[in-house]
Amino acid sequence: MSSFKHVFQQYHWEDVQKKIYNASERDVQDTLSKTHLNLSDFMVLISPTATPYLEQMADKTQKITQRRFGKTIQLYAPLYLSNECQNICTYCGFSMDNKIKRKTLNNAELMLEAMALKSMGIEHVLLVSGEANKTVGTDYFIKAIQLLKPYFSQISIEVQPLELEDYKRLQSAGVYAILVYQETYHQEVYKTYHPKGKKSNFDYRLDTPDRIGQAGIHKIGLGVLLGLEDWRVDSFFAAVHIDYLEKQYWQTRFSVSFPRLRPAAGSEAPNFHLSDRHLLQLICAYRLWNENLEISISTRENENFRDHIIPIGVTTMSAASKTNPGGYVVDPQALEQFEVSDERDMETIKKQIRKMGYAPVMKDWERTYSGIIQ
Repeated sequence: MSSFKHVFQQYHWEDVQKKIYNASERDVQDTLSKTHLNLSDFMVLISPTATPYLEQMADKTQKITQRRFGKTIQLYAPLYLSNECQNICTYCGFSMDNKIKRKTLNNAELMLEAMALKSMGIEHVLLVSGEANKTVGTDYFIKAIQLLKPYFSQISIEVQPLELEDYKRLQSAGVYAILVYQETYHQEVYKTYHPKGKKSNFDYRLDTPDRIGQAGIHKIGLGVLLGLEDWRVDSFFAAVHIDYLEKQYWQTRFSVSFPRLRPAAGSEAPNFHLSDRHLLQLICAYRLWNENLEISISTRENENFRDHIIPIGVTTMSAASKTNPGGYVVDPQALEQFEVSDERDMETIKKQIRKMGYAPVMKDWERTYSGIIQ
C-alpha cells in the first residue's frame, strides 16, 4: 500500500529551508518566465528573494485563475458539531486542558443550525468537530450527513483522522470532500504542539490523506497552520504532499487552505509572523505552480484582505462563519475554536464579490448528476 511517508522521508527540514532562503534573483526571473512549474520552482516563488516580484506574480496568478476557473467565487459555511476533544493542542480553544463548557449538537440542534444556514442561501456546508472518537465518531457523522443531505448540495467534513473503512462509509453516505491539516510538517517539534492525544501521532496523521484517497472521496483539502513554524518550509512540504497525492489519486480533486494562527482561549501566540504580503505571495506561488488547485480563504482573514484577494487567486471562501457548536442560533455565546476576523453577513459578502466583478456561487452542480459521466 502506497504512503506519502516514503516521499516525505526523502526531504529534510533544514535542507529545504536552506534552499528556499538561498534562491537568487536569477532563479526567480527564470521561474516567472516558465509556463509549467515544478516543486523546485514553487520553492523559489516562496523565497524571500521572490517577494519584490509580487506584483508580477499577482498579475500572472489572476490571468491563470480566470482562465481556469472563470470570474466566480464559491461560498460555503462551517457547521460546528462539537467542541469536545481528547487532544491537547497548544494553539486550539478546544484543547482538552481548557476548562470550557463542552457541547455536542443533538439531532434537533443540528437541524436548527442547518436551517439557519439554509436561510442564508448556503448550499455547501463544512461539518467541523473536535477530535473525540467516543462522542463524535463515524456513526455520529453519518447520522448528521443523513439528516443534512436533503438540504445541501455538498457536504464536506473536517474532523479527526479516521481509518480507511470509516472513510469508505463516509463516501457511501455522500461526503463530497474531507479536509485534514498536518498543522506542521516539522516532525522534530510536532509533539511540542500536540503533547497528548491521538493527534500527537505524527505518522498516523501524515498517512491520513492516503486513506482518504483510497476510499475514493471526491476532493481532499490540505494545509498547514501558518504561524507554528517557518511558513515557507511548511508550505513547501504541503506542496510536496499535494504533488504526491495528485499523482497517486489522479481522479481526486484537491484544495489548499491558508489558516493563519488566530487568537483562541488558552492558546499561544504565533511563533512565526506571516504578513498579508507574504500570504499573498504564498497564494500566488500555489496558483502559478498548480493551475488546477482549488484555493480557499476563511473568515480567519480580515475583510480588507479577503476583498483584495478575490480577483487574484482564490476560488472558494467561507462566509458568515461561526466557529462554535450552536453558534448560529442554538448557543451563540459558546466558546469559539478561534476568533473570526471577517464578521460580515452573507449578503454583504455576496454584494462585495459582485462589486469586484465576480459572481458568488452558492451551488455549482447537482448531486443527481454525479457519477453519470464516467
